[in-house]
Amino acid sequence: MRSILLTALALVSSLSIAAMAADKKSPTYLSAEEAGIDFQIQGEYEGMAGDTQMGAQVIAHGKGTFEVHVLGGGLPGAGFTGKDEFVLNGTLTDGVVMLKGEMGSGTIEGDTMNVSLLDGESFALKKTVRQSPTLGAKAPEGAKVLFDGSDLDAWKGGEIVEGGLLGTLGKEAPRTKEEFGNFTLHLEFRTPFMPEARGQARGNSGMYLLDQYECQVLDSFGLEGLDNECGGIYKISRPNLNMCLPPLTWQTYDVDFTAAKFDEEGKKVEDAVTTIKLNGVVIHDKLKLPHPTPGGGRSDEKPGSLFLQNHGNPVHFRNIWIMEK
Repeated sequence: MRSILLTALALVSSLSIAAMAADKKSPTYLSAEEAGIDFQIQGEYEGMAGDTQMGAQVIAHGKGTFEVHVLGGGLPGAGFTGKDEFVLNGTLTDGVVMLKGEMGSGTIEGDTMNVSLLDGESFALKKTVRQSPTLGAKAPEGAKVLFDGSDLDAWKGGEIVEGGLLGTLGKEAPRTKEEFGNFTLHLEFRTPFMPEARGQARGNSGMYLLDQYECQVLDSFGLEGLDNECGGIYKISRPNLNMCLPPLTWQTYDVDFTAAKFDEEGKKVEDAVTTIKLNGVVIHDKLKLPHPTPGGGRSDEKPGSLFLQNHGNPVHFRNIWIMEK
């Protein structure tokens, strides 16, 4: 089943390039109030199937269509092992989403998902809203507050939007004036709801450590978790687990970073190393970074700025602080 799903995803990926121009004009919503019924339906569901914990992630694809990933063991970070999974596709009709797939069928009505499998088993899941355990974390004593919503004093570029959020779509993308080498970092981000967009056109930005190592910021909710999806280190490592929450949810990155080391002659003797948590769950554990990633402002592996990428989508940031070590 998993191999079939991967083949299907590969076909969708190949089509996404041709759809990029259309995606740029896709409806983009910055609040739940304006996002409509598709947004209310999408998200996470959980419950029991007999003695087995189950989870489901409902991805909105626009115009009343949905892709549902049903996860044995629970939601990512709460029991899902990455192995027991199947997909249902849904269409909204008269207020009810009708689900159908190779493993069975079901409905979503209100906050309840009912699933009936071909083997006769059935179960119900309830809508749930998860929050990162580090959301709103306060800067500890000695930390440098890079953004608290009041000003852009720590930044070159960027803009303040919605009365206190850091936006990337100004004349210049935000890059800290100060450079950092070894540190811990806390950052919160929110991707827009873009149900008709796909892949890299769906809530795209990036968190560049030292202005040269990108950890992806993207609406990758419900996807496989690749190196070019949320939490991935582009061209280096996919996340251990896709911990991306639904769009319009405030999410967190907590980063521990140690810069590469060089000898007296300037030869690199140790790679940079990072541990990254997405929404409180470790997705990279003491990961060695053998080289910079594309798209940053430098590639010398020396101390650098924190850079937040402008990729054309209104991704917003808040509560950013850093503690040098």
